[in-house]
Amino acid sequence: METYKGKTVLVVNTASKCGFTPQYAGLEKLYQDYRDQGLVVLGFPCNQFGNQEPGDEESIAGECLVNYGVTFPMFAKVNVNGPDAHPIFAWLKSKLPGLLGGRIKWNFTKFLIDDNGKPVKRFGPSVKPEAIDRYVQKKGFKSNDPEK
Repeated sequence: METYKGKTVLVVNTASKCGFTPQYAGLEKLYQDYRDQGLVVLGFPCNQFGNQEPGDEESIAGECLVNYGVTFPMFAKVNVNGPDAHPIFAWLKSKLPGLLGGRIKWNFTKFLIDDNGKPVKRFGPSVKPEAIDRYVQKKGFKSNDPEK
């Protein structure tokens, strides 16, 4: 995470065969609109929910790019719950536990980390990136999209 020091980071556990998968397009728009001001979206594919991310790293990356134009960083497949949870998700869940306490309930749970490295907001899977856009604007970010 040292690479993202000083940036506002949105961490998302993703899956390419999920009902929320179309959120990739909104996440990419959010990234494009605010990346010049220091927002970065980080995608972490996860297969812990309904076997909705069965592919390997290459197939996941290809599907994200071809179907949704994703250019934000995508990482290798990780676990987000249980004893093998990736350290970033173990840390985020401890700081922002959510309704299920220390668990993530489904794909496309999102965590916003401020530019000082502090987790500040957790968004459930049904929260669309457009709602996060409004939250980011309230924090002072100005969109690159001239229509906003």
